[in-house]
Amino acid sequence: MTALTTAVRGEPAPVPRATLGSHVRDYLGRVRGGDIGALPAVLGLVVLCTVFSVMRPVFLSTGNFANLLTQGAPVTVIAMGLIFVLLIGEIDLSAGFASGVCASVLAILLTTYQVPWFVSVPVAVGVGTVIGLVLGFLVAKVGIPSFVVTLAAFLGFQGAVLLLLKEGTIVRVSDNVIIAIANKNMPPLFGWLLALVTIGGFALVQLVRWALRTNRGLIADPLAVVLGRVGLVTVLVGASVYLLNLERSRNPQFASLKGVPYVVPIILVLLLACTFVLGRTAYGRYLYAIGGNVEAARRAGIPVDRIRISAFMICSSLAAIGGIIAASKAASVDPNTGGSNVLLYAVAAGVIGGTSLFGGKGRALDAVLGGAVIAVIINGTNLLQLSSSLKFISTGAVLLLAAGVDALSRRRAAATGHG
Repeated sequence: MTALTTAVRGEPAPVPRATLGSHVRDYLGRVRGGDIGALPAVLGLVVLCTVFSVMRPVFLSTGNFANLLTQGAPVTVIAMGLIFVLLIGEIDLSAGFASGVCASVLAILLTTYQVPWFVSVPVAVGVGTVIGLVLGFLVAKVGIPSFVVTLAAFLGFQGAVLLLLKEGTIVRVSDNVIIAIANKNMPPLFGWLLALVTIGGFALVQLVRWALRTNRGLIADPLAVVLGRVGLVTVLVGASVYLLNLERSRNPQFASLKGVPYVVPIILVLLLACTFVLGRTAYGRYLYAIGGNVEAARRAGIPVDRIRISAFMICSSLAAIGGIIAASKAASVDPNTGGSNVLLYAVAAGVIGGTSLFGGKGRALDAVLGGAVIAVIINGTNLLQLSSSLKFISTGAVLLLAAGVDALSRRRAAATGHG
């Protein structure tokens, strides 16, 4: 039946089925048009891992793989929160020290006041939420630019950390549950169960989405592409769990060291939650709309001010979780917690992963991919025993390159109509 005959009879025209070839051509067309997504981050990971593996073969060891996951966890979680702020075209320069403030509150409650962890953790996250509420109110309601507000908070929170820690005292964290977050591993069986749940859940979502779109006559990815995604995730997750379940201890007869770090499922849960919020809720669509054109969003009836305030609240809440993970990793909190390069690395992680500094473009997965790039750079340069100057230069160059790619891709997308 031709499209003309269908139109004469008043029936809806059938939606052409996408083939593997057309899907590839469409993807290449989007890339040429400036819609490159996370491609630079993925290619960067491949290149960096290859270079460091050749120069230092120990980079590929199972012990170093586990270190990469735990070392990059705090920055990755903070970057996840920053995605929400970047999506609306704003910036939060205080996220690093906000995580330090929340970590200090946690440590003081645990150590000084002997408050149990299941009370201390919600309080610390609640402090982060209040911080975000104040910052968001000043930006959305008072009208102060986010750069100025968060820069002031960046300076103020440094003083707050010093005040909480009595001008430089190191507060030890000895709670077993908190310590386990970044320093302990799941039993190998639990790791495989986590892998099965992750792979099964991903496969179910992909296949159900494909079936629904196909049955409704909507354009859907070819089944081969969907199965290819599932296969790729299966290989990556399965290989990761297998490697992490290998013995990493040099003296296993005295102390065994194997299994997936507990921080991994925490990041996975946060990633799933943020991905669902951004991709499957009206709230997520509002964030993208505001980042794309705030005035158009306001005229469309979107409560712009409330959404902007909530974005800062989510950012600071996730910063608090990042601070808790950092406190777990170090088993202590000091005046440098959340300071130094934490904020710069978190912003770099989001941008390197593919989130735009101009707003309206980004995913929670970008924070994970960008965080992996940052972790690989730091870990690899440490293994090569490079000087601090070269570490800063290399990380800054990668961030500048990512920002440049973002600017050029947006210009290309606008010129070709893909934006």
